[in-house]
Amino acid sequence: MFQYNLFSQPKQKPLNIIYCFITRGSTIFFRTTMAIALLGTVSCTTKVQLESPTVAQTQSKSTVNSSVSNNQNIASTSDYQKITVVENLEHPWGIAWLPDGAMLITERPGRLRIVRDGILDPTPIAGVPQVFAVSQGGLLDVSVHPRFTENRWIYLTYSHGDRSANRTRIARARLENNTLRNLKVIFEVSQTKPGAQHFGSRLVWLSDGTLVASIGDGGNPPIEFNGEFIRQQAQNRNSHLGKAIRLNDDGSIPSNNPFATSTDAKPAVWSYGHRNIQGITLDPAKNRIWATEHGSRGGDELNLIEGGENYGWPVVTHSREYSGGLISPEKSRPGLIDPKVIWTPSIAPSGLAFYNGDRFPQWRGNLFAGGLVSQDIRRIELDEAGNVIGQHSIPVGQRVRDVRQGPDGLLYILTDRPNGQLIRLEPVGG
Repeated sequence: MFQYNLFSQPKQKPLNIIYCFITRGSTIFFRTTMAIALLGTVSCTTKVQLESPTVAQTQSKSTVNSSVSNNQNIASTSDYQKITVVENLEHPWGIAWLPDGAMLITERPGRLRIVRDGILDPTPIAGVPQVFAVSQGGLLDVSVHPRFTENRWIYLTYSHGDRSANRTRIARARLENNTLRNLKVIFEVSQTKPGAQHFGSRLVWLSDGTLVASIGDGGNPPIEFNGEFIRQQAQNRNSHLGKAIRLNDDGSIPSNNPFATSTDAKPAVWSYGHRNIQGITLDPAKNRIWATEHGSRGGDELNLIEGGENYGWPVVTHSREYSGGLISPEKSRPGLIDPKVIWTPSIAPSGLAFYNGDRFPQWRGNLFAGGLVSQDIRRIELDEAGNVIGQHSIPVGQRVRDVRQGPDGLLYILTDRPNGQLIRLEPVGG
């Protein structure tokens, strides 16, 4: 597939032995370098804070994909005002709305909070499962069943276990009188992993009532699984690591999943070759799934997610090792899906919303991607074919963990701090 960005080298097609040499050579390097070994216990978003926020765009198109690489001068936008709704949230991670307009907000240390009429209830919701709340782990996303008024189901993603063995889980429970009841784990990753990185964990409901969830690749080198870097599991379809998965609302597997009857793949797998998706959303009119995922050193991506496709990580990537070396000599390969946007330097994307409200009519059909390192929101303009035709920055000045469209047609932001905020974007003049 055609791919171009300002930071690319001419396309190469090295023999597989070269790729193997690079990856195994990296293993030796990481084992013998204490500074790099520390990467196994520190979050990837902490690493990329050393990078400057990305500030520009260039653009190229092909008949298959269009991509944007950032170098300088992303346009700014100013037709909005920011209103702080709630303060003193401890590392908030995800937002969901109940039919009565109340908001559910997860706090990564393990609390589920509720906001009614702009006021944060001081008492957390009871019945939340025990979580592994270390580094990137903890209580992560929250989602409300599309037929909540009938069944009162809510869904939580979280990390479970300890430093030596942990995994992402999805649980559902009934919300009754500020308490979660009948909680049941409906999915867990097929293998445990060490460390406290790359849990993925965003949720999105599709129009057919199925649930798509993102699962991270397991972490950075030197973390290994079966004698190789654990990130290689993103290419192993018999592992849930580095995947998007699709489930029925009870955790069973949809019969039309792309690998539902395969002998060499987990039936829940929807797409694979992902590093760590922390933003996912649906364009309901076109039934398109959009996702943002973290690169390593540079190479963050916006992808259009389709069932059965391979998005390349770590076989092809625009990222580099945190040490500066190559992860792969290839940035694109026929049969693998190229990203729609590549952010280098990293913005560390988390949270993603597709806007189809009426309060910002000029923004309809745009994507809004939060940035932890860039401390802004990227408003991304798309054409009818799903190609990116422009980007604009909405400065926030704090690490943006989540961005969602509310039922009122406004945009809501969670900031990732010990005293994080819920911020609402409104049109100028209200």
